[in-house]
Amino acid sequence: MDFYLLAKALHLIALVAWFAGLFYLPRLFVYHVHAPTDAELMLRVMEFRLYRYIMWPAGIVTTALGLWLMTLNPGAIAGWFGVKMVLVAVLWGFHLILGLYVKKFAAGVNTKSEKFFRLYNEVPTFLLLGIVILAVMKPF
Repeated sequence: MDFYLLAKALHLIALVAWFAGLFYLPRLFVYHVHAPTDAELMLRVMEFRLYRYIMWPAGIVTTALGLWLMTLNPGAIAGWFGVKMVLVAVLWGFHLILGLYVKKFAAGVNTKSEKFFRLYNEVPTFLLLGIVILAVMKPF
């Protein structure tokens, strides 16, 4: 069995799950900003469960498998890889900031607008574009 290809496949599967959460959680925040009181508890539960039980495990598995892939094929690491790692670090920062918003909504102290979260929802798209283009094209 080719462990490199298996790790790569699992890395991509975990990445899809992580990005699903990174795309969906800010969208839940958009709805939460103007949610009626009776819907707020449901949104809080959804936000917490998505962040804790889907996004964290998927992010950790994505990162761990990515590190494993580096050890299995160190010759593939070149200049583009450093840029990709910076984008992954920014992605983790985005992930952690989402966690702060989950806590703020849970405490009822969110001060951000629906428009803010609509724009914030676009951040992972640009990070995904950069990461995938670098990984596939290996430009330098």
